[in-house]
Amino acid sequence: MRGIHRRLLIACVQQLPTLCHSHFLCGRSPLCLSPPVHEVGSGYVWCCAHWCPNNSECVSAKSCQCKAGFASSYPVGKELITNPSWSCEDINECLQQSVTITCGPFATCQNTEGSYYCTCNVGYKLASGAESFANKSENTCEASVDTGVTPTPSEIHTVTAAPGNLPKQPAAVHPWTQPGDPREKTPKDVNECTSGQSHCHPSTHCINKLGHYCCICRQGWKPVLGSPNGPISTMCEDIDECSSGQHQCHNSTICINVPGSYKCHCRPGWKPISWSLLGPKSIICQEPHFLTWTLLPTAQSQSLSQFSVEVQKLLKDFHPDMANYTIQKLIDAMDQLLESPTDIETLNSTVRHQVATQLLKYMEQTLRTLAKFLPKGPFTYTSPSNTELSLMIKEQDNKDVTTMYCSQDWVKLDWAMTAGAKSSENGLSLVGMLSSPNMQKLLANASMSLYQIRDILEERFESPVLNVSLKLVSNVNSIFLTNTDTKKLASNITFNFSYPVLSTKARQDLICAFWDTDADGNGLWSTDGCSMNGTLCHCNHLSSFAILMAQYHVQDRRLELITKVGLSLSLLCLLLCILTFLLVKPIQSSRTVVHLHLCICLFLGSVIFLVGIENEGGEVSLRCRLVAMMLHYIFLAAFCWMALEGVELYFLVVRVFQGQGLSTQWRCLFAYGVPFLIVAISAAAKMEGYGQQTYCWLNHKEGGFLWSFVGPLAFIIFCNSAIFVITVWKLTTKFSEINPNMKKLRKARVLTITAIAQLIVLGCTWVFGLFLFDPHSMWLSYIFTVLNCLQGLFLYLMLCLFNRKVREEYRKWACMVAGNKYSEFSSSTTGTGTSQSQTRALRPSESGM
Repeated sequence: MRGIHRRLLIACVQQLPTLCHSHFLCGRSPLCLSPPVHEVGSGYVWCCAHWCPNNSECVSAKSCQCKAGFASSYPVGKELITNPSWSCEDINECLQQSVTITCGPFATCQNTEGSYYCTCNVGYKLASGAESFANKSENTCEASVDTGVTPTPSEIHTVTAAPGNLPKQPAAVHPWTQPGDPREKTPKDVNECTSGQSHCHPSTHCINKLGHYCCICRQGWKPVLGSPNGPISTMCEDIDECSSGQHQCHNSTICINVPGSYKCHCRPGWKPISWSLLGPKSIICQEPHFLTWTLLPTAQSQSLSQFSVEVQKLLKDFHPDMANYTIQKLIDAMDQLLESPTDIETLNSTVRHQVATQLLKYMEQTLRTLAKFLPKGPFTYTSPSNTELSLMIKEQDNKDVTTMYCSQDWVKLDWAMTAGAKSSENGLSLVGMLSSPNMQKLLANASMSLYQIRDILEERFESPVLNVSLKLVSNVNSIFLTNTDTKKLASNITFNFSYPVLSTKARQDLICAFWDTDADGNGLWSTDGCSMNGTLCHCNHLSSFAILMAQYHVQDRRLELITKVGLSLSLLCLLLCILTFLLVKPIQSSRTVVHLHLCICLFLGSVIFLVGIENEGGEVSLRCRLVAMMLHYIFLAAFCWMALEGVELYFLVVRVFQGQGLSTQWRCLFAYGVPFLIVAISAAAKMEGYGQQTYCWLNHKEGGFLWSFVGPLAFIIFCNSAIFVITVWKLTTKFSEINPNMKKLRKARVLTITAIAQLIVLGCTWVFGLFLFDPHSMWLSYIFTVLNCLQGLFLYLMLCLFNRKVREEYRKWACMVAGNKYSEFSSSTTGTGTSQSQTRALRPSESGM
């Protein structure tokens, strides 16, 4: 394996021998790598930026540094290069001569690419005979052997002599001196360029000569019309290579003229191709790439398909001049998808939340790309559906704290973090906020992560927190920057979102949350990294934010204990009722059949309620929906049997001499068939109505779905109440007439009293039960729980223990268990049989009881 690495390394070095820094190695692709001592796994650690421009060397994977003698020209003064479009330009040391950079007397500085050198002025030469030297410390310029006269300014003249008689330094002869005069002085050239005595125009470059100087145009400059190039009067102007066509910029770039040169920058929104960065003037750019909207395999929706076609066509026909128009049409297309009733509402919650995640990310990335084509400054757009977009585009090196407004919402941040570690191509950076009031359609019934705050909440409520119900009270606001790495910002961002004034109740909080997503596109609300102070939100990352009303569902240990103990007792009593109705032959009648089925329904309902009513996962699963459907069906069936008991009383009292009522088959068909139809129609119309985040019961938030239970319940209670009123009235009439059918009347009276008491207990239980799933009515939950637990006990007392025939059967069974014969018990009571019979005839309360 190491041999393979070595061959790859040699091949790479042969291809790119000069790109890597001396302390780095070339890797498997044209990148610089750390030496083999820094190997990771089976390869080398990537460490160098492959896009470093000419005259620079790599420092890290994201930055380069100009070599000695070169400096960043855009922006000026930058020590590190972090943008591929920047370049390293030669430093003209000759224009910046100082104590450390100077050639000394009788010498001229000559600039070179990345350095400089010095040469002796005309008439001088180095003592060593060399042509040039490095700096002042090597200056040995002395007069050279020459003939003739070199003109000097004013009265100073250069003196020449015969070979061998030339002085070490040139002499100057004044008009009042003669050769050999003791007043002769050794002449010394004055460097007007460095001493500040030159009169060159700022547009020219001063070059010192022996005894004089000249002014010439710099590179990239030319003399103005009518001006010579060299004399003191020379004036120059910049050569505009861009307008004159003298530039070498690629057609994918824009030529930008700078004093003395030009730059090639990518067009707005375009990006440089890394391997074209062989120099600032040879950059090649590629056109912008828009994110493609891809339909999720699980999201079968005609509306989403139409949205996909519309936005892809819009971006396919995009032109940089149409950026404003394209942004508006893109937002309008999103509004059309979210505002009007569409088939996305029929998608299950998991798929809807995946679509929401995809839509939020798509809008953010597409708007970020389109904003590159907008001019510097603010941009706002409000759609007819009140979706608002606000953008701010400024120089990325701006250090201000910026506040951007979007209607009544605003966001405040440090502008320095908008660009991030990677600078933008055009030197501008962006902050944007998209505020949508219609995102609720996709985010309905979304859950929230309690991982970070569960311990705090349980300490606050002193009970386990099951889950949380959420209500969106503000617009969903997506905040994005030029910087795409916003998971951990250098400083917090502050924002304020408008929402209606709301009063919080028990176990409610207004929270600032963001839409958190995973790699699979699933999403949920989270508060990690965010805090809320009054109406202000502070977060250390960016995403899509909103203000939520959170209702925490807390497990009440006392209520749980009452429910478990009470329902266990109720189940035992209901089981005894069922066995009694099946085994006690003397009480067998049509009314017993009604009571048997009523107890069976309540027994099954209590078992399901005890085992499956709580939805611990928080997500409404298929199991939870099935539990809710079974409870709906069983409790409706129980009330239907109560309705049949009212019908039984009607036939017994009102039509006492007119037939025996409905047969058992018809009663079963009615009691079990009607609830089945109601549940089937309800499930077909809106399956989402079954199940809540906390309980597996009917969802009272789903547009009146609870009426599929409340409606039949209220109707049955009303009808039975009417029947019982009529029954009591008839009984009163019969007793006042001293009806000879006294035995039947007494029986009817007892049955009526029993049925009324039964209706009161069962009916009142479910009147309070309607409020069980309202999180603010804990005291109603206690009442419902207690009454629900007493149902089985009440039915056992009223229908079994208070019935004389049942008690006799119990005595018989008790004697059989104890070993005594029932005949002995019967003979011991024969002596008083006649008197007891007479007494019973006069005690109507014992009729049937």
